[in-house]
Amino acid sequence: MKILMKFKKIVNQNRNFYKLSEKEREFLRELFISLYLSSQDLKKLIDLAIDLKMWREGSIIEIVPKIESGDNKKATKQKFFRELESRIEKFRLNKNYSFTLKKPKREKIKITQEKKDSFGFGLCPVASPKTRCCNLLTLDAVESCVFDCSYCSIQSFYNQNRVIFDENFSEKLQNLKLDPNEIYHIGTGQSSDSLMWGNRYGVLDALVEFAKKNRNVILELKSKSDNISYFLENEIPKNIILTWSLNPQIVIDNEEHLTASLEERLNSAKKVAKRGIKVGFHFHPMVYFKGWREEYKKIFDYLLENFSPKEVILISFGTLTFIKPVIKKIRTREFESKILQMPLVDSDGKFSYPKEIKLEMFKFAFNSLKEWRNEVFFYICMENHNLWKEVFGYEYPTNETFEMDMKLNYISKIRG
Repeated sequence: MKILMKFKKIVNQNRNFYKLSEKEREFLRELFISLYLSSQDLKKLIDLAIDLKMWREGSIIEIVPKIESGDNKKATKQKFFRELESRIEKFRLNKNYSFTLKKPKREKIKITQEKKDSFGFGLCPVASPKTRCCNLLTLDAVESCVFDCSYCSIQSFYNQNRVIFDENFSEKLQNLKLDPNEIYHIGTGQSSDSLMWGNRYGVLDALVEFAKKNRNVILELKSKSDNISYFLENEIPKNIILTWSLNPQIVIDNEEHLTASLEERLNSAKKVAKRGIKVGFHFHPMVYFKGWREEYKKIFDYLLENFSPKEVILISFGTLTFIKPVIKKIRTREFESKILQMPLVDSDGKFSYPKEIKLEMFKFAFNSLKEWRNEVFFYICMENHNLWKEVFGYEYPTNETFEMDMKLNYISKIRG
């Protein structure tokens, strides 16, 4: 009786348990009793059951190993979890997008303009002393995003169904005091997509005026959108650069919901590049899946064939990296995704791919674009500094040296 009361108490604190089928819930209850599971053991199995459902890889009932009877309950449980982890590892290393996953349902989005006391200007929110960081400054031109990328950290920071524009954004931006002797690299793509809103509430007008007034600022607008009409119709200062996050179309279809297609993003980049606006490309996050080499190689080849290195200011690499709140949020959502179907290992205090997978992907990407290595600034975003040497053949000793070299490269290309 006590063990059943314990089970009930645990599952009542875990909402995901009730997302499982009745058959799966009963199966987990029997496992809990027969293996004398701890609350942490049960949570692990519930998370796994949710993951399998989200990955479209079957039911936990079909995956778990058969329990072998024995007098030593502890040894039996340890053997059970070892075998289970071995089986799950095969799923993680064979992520196959052979079909289109069920997309998430979105509620109606409320877009508002409000007076805000604070001004979202500061260091990149995902900066970490354990990783090599460019010390990017971020500017929250808009809060929240209506794109719905399954892996995005914005979903854990903001209410996804509410988008907020600051009524006094232009005034605050104009009053921002900067040192005229310093070079600033500021990005607007951390709290929302930089281009998807166009010039709603005059946000692009304000950013353009700010860039014109502060020529020592490199203003980077990062996007997965094709909303570039403003940049084709207006005079844009050279210190504004437009960058796109790129992934194979199969990843966009399954994980980057509501965003522009790969073709639309690339066509947008070509159009603004022809107007003299410098562009850049972020392969971040790169996703490891069956056929990833062939799919990413198509994009790398396209860039080399359709862009001049004089038009491209930067290319960055990075992989899927999660903090616990984002993983927890993903598991609460009603959709199918293979984004967590990956080996989740500790990576400088977060969860990401093992080092050997990161090196395999980054080396392949850099070698595919080696024609540009002396003309375009390449970097690895928010990864441990020890990856740089093996990928690029060099590394920066500090974040500050990385930051300064990046800024000098950007300024040289903008003014050149």
